[in-house]
Amino acid sequence: MFDPSTSPRVFGCAMGVDFPAAVIRGLEERLENATPDAWARVTLLVNTRRMSRRLRDLFDAGPARLLPRIRMITDLDDLLPGDALPRPTSPLKRRLELVALTNKLIEQQTGFAPETAGFDMADSLATLMDEMQGEGVTAADIANLDVSDQSGHWARAQAFIAIAQSYIDGSKTAPDAEGRQRETVLYLAAHWAENPITDPVLVVGSTGSRGTTQLLMQAIAALPQGAVILPGFDFDMPNVWDDMAKDKAGEDHPQFRFLKLAQAMGIHPNDITAWSDNAVPTLARNRLISLALRPAPVTNAWRTEGPKLGDLDVATAPITLVEADTPRAEAVTIAMRLREAAETGQRAALITPDRMLTRQVTAALDRWNILPDDSAGTPLHLTPPGRFLRHVAGLFDRQLDAEALLTLLKHPLTHSSHGRNDHILKTQKLELRMRKTGLPYPDRDKLIRLAPLADKNHAEAMELWAQWVADVTCSKSISGKLSLTEWVNRHIALATDIANGPDGSDAGELWLKKTGQEARKTMEDVLAESDDTVELTASDYANLIGGILSQGEVRDRDSPHASIMIWGTLEARVQGADLVILAGLNDGTWPEAPKPDPWLNRKMRQDAGLLLPERRIGLSAHDFQQAIAAPEVWLTRSIRSDDAETIPSRWINRLKNLSVGLAAQGAPDVWSQMQERGAVWLARARQLEAASDVDKAKRPAPCPPVSARPRRMTVTEIQTLIRDPYAIYAKHCLRLRALKPLVQSPDALLRGILSHDVMEHFVKATLDDASTLSTDALLEQARQVLDAEVPWPAARALWFARFQRAASWIVETEQTRQSIATPTLFEADAVGRLTLPSIATTLEGRADRIDVDPNGDVIIYDYKTGKPPAKKQQTHFDKQLLIEAAMVEEGAFGKLGPRSVRAAQFIGLGSTPSTEDAPIADEPGQKILAELVSLLSAYLEGDKGYASRRAVEKDTHERDYDQLARFGEWDVSANPEPEVLT
Repeated sequence: MFDPSTSPRVFGCAMGVDFPAAVIRGLEERLENATPDAWARVTLLVNTRRMSRRLRDLFDAGPARLLPRIRMITDLDDLLPGDALPRPTSPLKRRLELVALTNKLIEQQTGFAPETAGFDMADSLATLMDEMQGEGVTAADIANLDVSDQSGHWARAQAFIAIAQSYIDGSKTAPDAEGRQRETVLYLAAHWAENPITDPVLVVGSTGSRGTTQLLMQAIAALPQGAVILPGFDFDMPNVWDDMAKDKAGEDHPQFRFLKLAQAMGIHPNDITAWSDNAVPTLARNRLISLALRPAPVTNAWRTEGPKLGDLDVATAPITLVEADTPRAEAVTIAMRLREAAETGQRAALITPDRMLTRQVTAALDRWNILPDDSAGTPLHLTPPGRFLRHVAGLFDRQLDAEALLTLLKHPLTHSSHGRNDHILKTQKLELRMRKTGLPYPDRDKLIRLAPLADKNHAEAMELWAQWVADVTCSKSISGKLSLTEWVNRHIALATDIANGPDGSDAGELWLKKTGQEARKTMEDVLAESDDTVELTASDYANLIGGILSQGEVRDRDSPHASIMIWGTLEARVQGADLVILAGLNDGTWPEAPKPDPWLNRKMRQDAGLLLPERRIGLSAHDFQQAIAAPEVWLTRSIRSDDAETIPSRWINRLKNLSVGLAAQGAPDVWSQMQERGAVWLARARQLEAASDVDKAKRPAPCPPVSARPRRMTVTEIQTLIRDPYAIYAKHCLRLRALKPLVQSPDALLRGILSHDVMEHFVKATLDDASTLSTDALLEQARQVLDAEVPWPAARALWFARFQRAASWIVETEQTRQSIATPTLFEADAVGRLTLPSIATTLEGRADRIDVDPNGDVIIYDYKTGKPPAKKQQTHFDKQLLIEAAMVEEGAFGKLGPRSVRAAQFIGLGSTPSTEDAPIADEPGQKILAELVSLLSAYLEGDKGYASRRAVEKDTHERDYDQLARFGEWDVSANPEPEVLT
């Protein structure tokens, strides 16, 4: 195939050339006159499986010939003269070995890393050790680094790396994949130096950015029939290589790896020649991009070489620049262009490292029923089985709360066997009951007791179902440590039980389909690689399994569109498309910001000879340089993201600066032309997303029919009727009830209820035993009630402290109260009902406490955890005690009969306890009832509307039915708009 040569054979393919097709074209040129079996003796070593498949597809397309051997560059066993080395240790097993060490490090070194970072630390350490083996750096090299001028963190990390390496060296496991690959390459290089093979061997598509791969490329390039074919080689910078060689900080340049490779082989980059005669379709654009991406020290060439470029219009005519206001606008604009490509038959590819953006584009395409072929698939931990397994693992780690319970019960894989619909119905009924009565931390007894109340017509079935729910969800948290094997077995068993349902006769859908099969395989791999000596807490295990699941990916797409693709940067290197959209071109996204390294800082990496963070930027720059050479290109970015302004990618900035600078010297203003083409599509996207104007709602004051208006109300609802009549309309006419939030919190309402309970238990106890009228007895009652009813430790302690501050005052004033009258009725018995015959309305009330003095007169008390209402507030708005006093005088409280009311008083139990008497002398019962009849009768008129937020105490106060009234579209300055309903 090749003529004899004393120098290594290195070839390149320019940007814009279909690289796999060019590889085959070059082989055809060199084997044109060879015998047919010459093709079969050729070995092609490729760096990705996608490249392998693309080459096979091109060979399959014809003409008919014997196929060369296509191997992965990591699969060199067939080239070894003897037996292959032992198979490497699986990456998972290595990480499981290291996680025990990292957990101990985190435990002993406070502040080194978060407690939940055990697996992430093990993963990053394993990646570092792989890199060390690939670059030929030993733990001894790391240990010999001078860190005397570094912080203590790096010294600890340095010492720990040595400990971890010693642990691995002393283990009985096989070498890592990187270590095995390096040993194989060194062995092959030594063997070929003595006994070179004569059949052609070609390294295809690798850039030589890793040390081991570079060693292999050097060895193959020196073989009699060996060669290296580089992708995306820039032939338009012959005078720049020497300047780059002098600049040691050029790692972020797209061609820097080729310079290092050439230096390692003892050749000059200008000696690299084209592999095939494929025409470069974007030659003018390649020159423009090459000049724009020149290393910083030689950008002075813009002034001299820029005016010589010529053909700027030709180079940039197929480029469109989209600068959207938001990521959403960017995604919609991209989706519109992909839709046009699908309609016109263009082969289009979206390339970006921003997975959030690709998901937004996929969602936007869904409106046209276009499903792109996404090469990345879905991360396993975000698939239904992955999420389900993480929810189940959380049962081991945390006390069960209402949110976690319902999240698990509603998951599509829970009870996924027969009877799933019935399970969902029961779950909905249980949720409504939980929201109504409150169940922040369900346990077995409370759950089984509550479920039948959710559906009294099917109470027995609800109870049986609740028993199963309690069996699989309650009391699963484990405080101690277990071996990893035990954790995985328990995890799989519990997840299977929850997925199967109560009878367990059907296996459910947890382990079915591609996602379920991949989840099962992952769990079985963890089980196979687990070590009984590694013991973990529930929290450690949950974080570990979550980290392992996040590393898997599943492609489970049904019939994606054949010509609309989403590629990662790796896929873009080996495939071509008519339209390429380079999206997310903001700094920090593309190129990605270097990830923080908890083990070695940049200086330590440089001193040790490891890869620098700039290397990844250089690889991204090379991907960009190749992709922008497509026949038609879109460059897109969002100007703002998360309410912050973004910074354009450095490559966009360079291209802009060069283009604008050339325009200032008389060249065409190609940058503005690219922006104008993008502006057309942005305008289309805005038009697509534009929402029709909707008139704002007016302040409502519905007037329902008189027959639909309430004829039964409670005393506390009178204040609501005065302040917010719309709430009465929504509650009684529409029969809507506000539901408690699922994630319940210790709010003022609960504190008020519990304060009532404490006072009632305390006062009742004093009637049985006068000695209990003491501060200690009060606090003991408070402690018992709070322990039983408040599952939040912080709130329990805070509320008890408030009781402690008010305890002495409560006891002192209670002694005074009991010296005046005897507590007679409490909340359960102090129920009153008064019929107002003139308006055929019934009024119901419940007093917190009613005392009777020796003369038979009544004193009414009401407990408040906040500040008691002042007399003026009681006169106009908060008429509760005044109405209850009038009801007592009318004999509405059956257990009392008609009585004279001596006094009525609010008892404030807040941080500043106080009392406030009701103005019953100024507001006698007959007057109160007359005003009440007048108020209620007004709302029994057909044209009287229930205005929203008529007289709320503060505009900032939220009301239960504000959303229904569409408050916010109007404010309290707007006049209510009566609407007669029929």
